[in-house]
Amino acid sequence: MKKHFFVLFLFFLFIANSGAQSKHTFSITGGNFVLDGNPIQIHSGEMHYSRIPQPYWRHRLKMMKAMGLNAVATYVFWNYHEIAPGVWDFKTGNKNLAEYIKIAQEEGLFVILRPGPYVCAEWEFGGYPWFLQNVPNMVIRGHNEAYLAATKSYFTALYNQVKNLQITKGGPIIMVQGENEFGSYVAQRKDIPLAEHKKYSAAVFQQLKDLGFEVPFFTSDGSWLFEGGALPGALPTANGEGDIAKLKKVVEQFNNGQGPYMVAEFYPGWLDHWAEPFPTQKPEQTVRQTKKYLDNGVSFNYYMIHGGTNFGFTTGANYNKEHDIQPDMTSYDYDAPISEAGWATPKYNALRELLKTNETPAVPAKIAVITIPDIALTKAVDLADLKSGISSVIEDNPLTFEQLNQGNGYVWYSKKFTQPISGKLELKGLRDYAIVYVNGIKVAELNRYYKKYDCEIDIPFNATLDIVVENMGRINYGPQINENNKGIISPVIINGETITGDWEMYKLPMTDVPNLAKHKSSAKTNRPTLYQGSFNLAKTGDTFLDMRDWGKGIVFVNGINIGRYWSVGPQQTLYLPGCWLKKGKNDIVIFEQKNEVVQQKVKTIITPILEDLKPEKGQ
Repeated sequence: MKKHFFVLFLFFLFIANSGAQSKHTFSITGGNFVLDGNPIQIHSGEMHYSRIPQPYWRHRLKMMKAMGLNAVATYVFWNYHEIAPGVWDFKTGNKNLAEYIKIAQEEGLFVILRPGPYVCAEWEFGGYPWFLQNVPNMVIRGHNEAYLAATKSYFTALYNQVKNLQITKGGPIIMVQGENEFGSYVAQRKDIPLAEHKKYSAAVFQQLKDLGFEVPFFTSDGSWLFEGGALPGALPTANGEGDIAKLKKVVEQFNNGQGPYMVAEFYPGWLDHWAEPFPTQKPEQTVRQTKKYLDNGVSFNYYMIHGGTNFGFTTGANYNKEHDIQPDMTSYDYDAPISEAGWATPKYNALRELLKTNETPAVPAKIAVITIPDIALTKAVDLADLKSGISSVIEDNPLTFEQLNQGNGYVWYSKKFTQPISGKLELKGLRDYAIVYVNGIKVAELNRYYKKYDCEIDIPFNATLDIVVENMGRINYGPQINENNKGIISPVIINGETITGDWEMYKLPMTDVPNLAKHKSSAKTNRPTLYQGSFNLAKTGDTFLDMRDWGKGIVFVNGINIGRYWSVGPQQTLYLPGCWLKKGKNDIVIFEQKNEVVQQKVKTIITPILEDLKPEKGQ
């Protein structure tokens, strides 16, 4: 352990003046990570700029530094920055990646950059822009001209933001990852020859090198997946590998018989889905494994050190045989050492005791937490009223979100019948959640998670069938990543008959907060409803919206979509950062899809509820 503290002391000594933009050298030499000629170990934590409000970046980075870490790792989310084809945003709010990297350097942390192009990360579409699916001949994660042209465009835009932030230019970036967990994809897509997979991964890796990245490259895969994921010229690192002997053996096998040895994803917690138990890991388990790494000279990166929040429509989803989709929750707490709201947990304190040195700074003060008196909701508008002001798209068959040129949110599908029909409504191509109405009366909820794709229906003369469909996040992991269209993607069938002709579709992306100024209250139970209210504050601070009395929907506060809620849990609260509140008047808009009870108010509490499962009725 004395050797560990000496190495860490050297590392902190070298970065003490990093804010002055002094140049360093960093390399992988002789089986070691080498900083300015001295072997060092990397003690890093993963933290994503897009999951933390920009005003809180520095606080969270200070929390990392105070735990005894010397580096921060972050994915770069392609779809977070290419907001429309060829339209890039690296400057607005949370999108200012360069600022995040600079703040990390000012706080004495080096940066490990993970640009993908695929990132997984429980993020919408694994980081890919949804509109790539509209590009002819595009095959995601494949060696094809359309895809490689898109990755080159992305890497070029990214490089222009970070090229001068490499350690060789006086910045804090010490390593860049090539692709991401590609070995897993190779194992899942055995229908594609290994040589073809390798051709692809080599091509995107070459794009990164050709742009001018000068720092060392690495790959990260499960230790049993290096054959598919390792790249010549990049250090292989083993995600989640706790067996030191196995780690060293596999790294040496794919790295010329030597180290350095690193676990690029060391899991102190785990991801969570709606309708499933919240996974946890005891602090002593994380501490015990950390000590093993320290004692054996293994570098590591906690994934996640601080998860943060999937604000807006940024959540992704997994897929398995039991559930056609496992949508990720708004909270990305991850049971990480630093909680979703930036608090030091018992796990954090235990790890700090293990990692801190005499140079480790004090833990920064906790951001203030406030309660807000019950917020009165003064307007409740049926979603149909908002729809009435939108022009529809009319086609013989329902169109997908992508065909409608819409990425996220909701689409209202409507069909008028001049003749009666009854029987089983089948919606096998539902992506992902729908409420069905006949003449405005709720008939059923259909749900891809529960594999509920049909219901009995009775449509009389001159009636209207409405199906309001929600995209709950595109799959971010596995071979289904190339099957990510949303909305209704197959024929609508009633009593064995395919229903065609004059389907009207209303686009409700809710990218921006809905404007209810021209609408009067019109809400009824069991109808999709938009609620509006306001509240005044004498002081600001973090808080949590208590959504236990609500069904399913999203919340906007001061125009910002703070995420989804769903009564199934286990998440029953929404984190509301105080930096997005203001003294004086604040506005709130809630879109409630189910509206089983007309709501009068919304409450806040000072602690999150992340472990309260309440399964849907009948499931």
